Amino acid sequence: MYIYILFEIMFTQSEENYLKAIFHLQQEVEGGVSTSGLSEKLKTKAASVTEMLKRLAGKKLVDYQKYYGVQLTDKGMQHALLIVRKHRLWEYFLVECLNFNWDEVHEVAEQLEHIRSPKLVEELDLFLGRPQYDPHGDPIPDTNGKLPKSPNKRLSQLQKGERGICKGFNDTSSSFLQFLAKQEIGLGTNLEVLNIESFDESMTVLIDKKEIPLSKTATDNIYVED
Repeated sequence: MYIYILFEIMFTQSEENYLKAIFHLQQEVEGGVSTSGLSEKLKTKAASVTEMLKRLAGKKLVDYQKYYGVQLTDKGMQHALLIVRKHRLWEYFLVECLNFNWDEVHEVAEQLEHIRSPKLVEELDLFLGRPQYDPHGDPIPDTNGKLPKSPNKRLSQLQKGERGICKGFNDTSSSFLQFLAKQEIGLGTNLEVLNIESFDESMTVLIDKKEIPLSKTATDNIYVED
């Protein structure tokens, strides 16, 4: 349970938010995460990002080189995984136990993820039955920081006539999740590609005998499994 060792080290909420943001961006890019990418994700000024990265580098949490971007060190990755673990466990708890909708839980979990009690996190995980995925299909790190397999094929990669089962989403914003709910698309939904427009790559998919039009933006943000 090595990720709990880091509870002995105190971090500010702002530092934890940066570590989590770097973790998420590292999943999307090769090489270092740019300061501009972090600035956009965290909605803060580039100068503030640079200052924070220098602070995190001083704590050996990131490797930061100007013009080459930033990457988490092993120590930084361990703590980032702990934050992600707490966030996704709380999202699962809110949906499964407190009847929150899946588009309501992100902001609440953002607050709860900073709770420092390792016993609370472990007991929460045990109480929930040690779930592997949160309500959006994102993998939940276990007590050793290991992530279960996550889907990487997007609906937009399927060809006409192919089928897939919805397994997760790249965009988990409230607006996108509300859009999916209106289309009756959720985890486990069976999708069949009926048509792909050559002009803009939008799709018409079959869901429970209903034909649903989806933009390229939407299909890029839906993960499927054959």
